[in-house]
Amino acid sequence: MTQVQNYDVIVVGAGNAALAAAVSAHENGAERVLVLEKAPREMRGGNTHWSGGVLRFAFDDPEEVGEILPDAHKQFENFYAGIQPYGFNEYHGDLMRVSNGRTDPELSRILVQNSKETVKWMQSVGKIEMEPAVTLSAVRKGNVMIWARGLIVRAAHEGVGLSRSWFSTAGERGIEIRYGAAAVELLQNADGGVQGVKIRSDEGYEEIEADAVVLGAGGFEANVQMRTQHLGPLIAAAKVRGTPHNQGDGLRMAIAIGAMPWGQWSGCHATPISADWGDFAPREMTDRSNRLSYVYSVMLNRKGKRFVDEGEDAALFTYAKFGRSVLAEPGAKAWQIFDSQTVHLLEPRYQTSEPIKADTLEALIAQLDFEDKAQALRTLEEYNAAARSRDESFDPTKPDGVSTKGLALEKTNWGIKIDQPPFYAYSATGGITFTFGGLRIDANAQVIGTDWRPIPGLYCCGEMVGGLFYDNYPAGTGLVSGATFGRIAGRNAATKKR
Repeated sequence: MTQVQNYDVIVVGAGNAALAAAVSAHENGAERVLVLEKAPREMRGGNTHWSGGVLRFAFDDPEEVGEILPDAHKQFENFYAGIQPYGFNEYHGDLMRVSNGRTDPELSRILVQNSKETVKWMQSVGKIEMEPAVTLSAVRKGNVMIWARGLIVRAAHEGVGLSRSWFSTAGERGIEIRYGAAAVELLQNADGGVQGVKIRSDEGYEEIEADAVVLGAGGFEANVQMRTQHLGPLIAAAKVRGTPHNQGDGLRMAIAIGAMPWGQWSGCHATPISADWGDFAPREMTDRSNRLSYVYSVMLNRKGKRFVDEGEDAALFTYAKFGRSVLAEPGAKAWQIFDSQTVHLLEPRYQTSEPIKADTLEALIAQLDFEDKAQALRTLEEYNAAARSRDESFDPTKPDGVSTKGLALEKTNWGIKIDQPPFYAYSATGGITFTFGGLRIDANAQVIGTDWRPIPGLYCCGEMVGGLFYDNYPAGTGLVSGATFGRIAGRNAATKKR
């Protein structure tokens, strides 16, 4: 076993949060920063590579977006006219609403209050190129692009571009990155403070010392044993929409030295994705497995029945929990049924699959693998009897209040009939993206022990932070949360604020 000493900061992980921490540590005076990436170089970057790159942040005036996208008003006619203000209360209110009031009050305030400055810092210090999130969160209405609340900006080239930019910036700063370096144990001194990491690589075991350690190693979504234990047997069979390397190593190491588990360990972000994909979403296809236009569909399980209110809210506020809902259905599979009135509204990611198509609902149902085809047709007929014909009340840009009337499970928005041929069907299952359970941290991103005291020298960011998300998740919050607490963790690790 060899031993290397005298790093200022070690960061475990190499995704968005971890590299934000590494860059922040270097920016704040840490001269020797080491990033430990368990994956080989060709698989580097954690889940960031698979993300859509969208960044949710708070702002009071739409023109504040121009600080990040200065040329957008030249690219899009009436650009600012389609943007609603999204202040602290709106953003924090969305977090409270989707988490059923359970989001950590201190951490959620820090996240929202810092969100815009974090994105600006990612752009200026992280050198992340930004672009309008047109294909993900905008719908054209007349000559105006209507943007989803708070979701106007994303990293250029989505998660691939975000990851590539972070690695480039880290390299320019002389931050050392070691690939194939799996962290297996946190090293402690006689006082219980963390003073380094034990790793396993092709050369064997090695102990590396540092003044502080930042954990940004992701959750346990790729670990089937931990999924079964904490999320239940239904989630054990989920397809993984992300890296196979997120095995819960950082959580295990921290808990082994007394870190406090925190947040919803039984919760996860489980996006509806194509059921045609393998157990792991192909790296080259990044996030293009997503199937999030279900708000315009009727979604049926294999028994031919509806199981969620597809129009409960905008998809970017329901997709994380609906992905898990699909997993609870027979065969962990559903079919999204569209007609010619709405198929043009499908987000571009649907183009990675060929739909099943027919001129009648009967002919469509006949081609699908329902256990009860008669029930599936009956469900669609009952839905159409309760739905409304499309008129000017239908508004794809926002929850429109166009609801069915008379169903046991109403569709509360976009509840128009599916009766205009041809008809289209896309398969869906639940793809797990990240887990909600993590570690308790304080406002300095220090890890808190089970004795309710900070563990000296140990910081945490990204998916490993527990307490922010419960039951559900607002799109674009994860990357901003990761960078926000990564920035805080790196800064405090560098200045040894323990």
